[in-house]
Amino acid sequence: MKTFSITTFKSHALELINQIVKTQESVVVTKHGKPVVEVSPYTQKENKPVPGKLSHFYKEEFDIISPFGENIWNAAQ
Repeated sequence: MKTFSITTFKSHALELINQIVKTQESVVVTKHGKPVVEVSPYTQKENKPVPGKLSHFYKEEFDIISPFGENIWNAAQ
């Protein structure tokens, strides 16, 4: 992974972005010798469903009358 100072990146941003797109490699930008940002090529992320990801939110309820109370359930009929 290549590293560029923020001044160099600023003055050559368009060239460096074209290089990142072409090579598909990330670039680290430094400020005073310390890394501050990583510029990487954009990739389209697919939202594939992950089995069991929301399983802790699911609760199976067998008795749908008791949680409301029988009086409220009968009033709804």
